[in-house]
Amino acid sequence: FQRYMYNEDEGRSVALTYFSSLRGFSDARIRKFGLGFCPSRGNRFSNDARSAGYKEEFLLSTGLSIKREGDNELRDRFYDRVIFPVHNVSGRVVAFGGRTLRTDKKVAKYQNSPESEIYSKSRELYGLFFAKKAIQQENQVIMVEGYADVISMHQAGVENVVASSGTSLTEEQIRLVGRFTNNITLMYDGDPAGVKASMRGVDLILKEGMNVRIVLLPEEHDPDTFARAHTSEELRDYIAHEAQDFLGFKARLLLGDVTDPMQRSEAIRAMVESISLIPDNIKRQEYTKYCAEIMQTSADTLNSEVASMRAGSRAG
Repeated sequence: FQRYMYNEDEGRSVALTYFSSLRGFSDARIRKFGLGFCPSRGNRFSNDARSAGYKEEFLLSTGLSIKREGDNELRDRFYDRVIFPVHNVSGRVVAFGGRTLRTDKKVAKYQNSPESEIYSKSRELYGLFFAKKAIQQENQVIMVEGYADVISMHQAGVENVVASSGTSLTEEQIRLVGRFTNNITLMYDGDPAGVKASMRGVDLILKEGMNVRIVLLPEEHDPDTFARAHTSEELRDYIAHEAQDFLGFKARLLLGDVTDPMQRSEAIRAMVESISLIPDNIKRQEYTKYCAEIMQTSADTLNSEVASMRAGSRAG
C-alpha cells in the first residue's frame, strides 16, 4: 500500500495529495504510521499479492481480498481507498482501515478489516504502539475516536493518544491501556454523539477501577481539526484546563440550569450509579462526599443509595 502511494501516479495524485495537502500530515508522520493507498482497479492488489507468493486462503481469511459467490476472481476489499494500518501493541500490523475519497453517499466512508485469527477490534487500540512510551511518561492516555484524530494530535506534539476507531470502547481496550497508566482522558467531539460516547465510556472505565476525565471540544471541532487549528502549547493548555472530573461532567450535562426537583433527583441517581461502579472503597467514599457537596444533598443518603446499588448488582 505504501509502494502504490509513493511510486505510482494514481497513488501520488490521490492519496499523497489527500494526506499531505488536505490533512496536513507531514511526510515523517505519513511514513511513521505507514499510511498508503489501494489502487482503483478492483483486483490489482490481490493479483500482485498472489504473484508475490501470498496464499489465497490468507488473503481471504484476513479480509484483504474478497470473493463473490460463484466467482473465482479475487477482489480487493480496499480498492480506491487511502489506507491506515492498525498495529498491535508490539508493532505488528494486524488490520487496516480504508477511507474512500469519493463523495458518493452510497459508498461507506470507512471499510475496516473483519475479525480474523490475528485481529479482534475490541482488543486493539489504534496508535497504542506509537503512544505507549508517552503514555508512561505522562502517566495519562487521551482517547479519541478516529485514525486522523490520533495522527493530527501526534503531529501537534501530543503523543499519548489512542483511538478506539469505529468501535465503542470495550473492557479489553481499557485493560490494555491499564498496562501503561490508570488515568484516562476521553476527548470526543462536542456534538451529541460525542457526548453520548463519553457518557458510555465513563462507566466502563470506572468499573475497571481507573480514573477518568472528559474533555469536550467546541461543537464545530473534532480532535483532528482542533489539533490542526492550534499550536502544541494551546492544545496542551486546552486539555489541562477543560478536562473535567466525571462527576462534574455528568452534573453539568444532566442539570444545566435545571431547578425541577424530579430532574435533579434523576441526575443525582445517574451520578450515584456511576459512583457505585468504583471498586475501591476509599475512592467510592470520596466521590460520594464530593457528589453530596456539588448536588447539595445528604452524604448519608447517597452512601446508602450507593450501597444498595452495589448489593443489587452483586445479586444480579
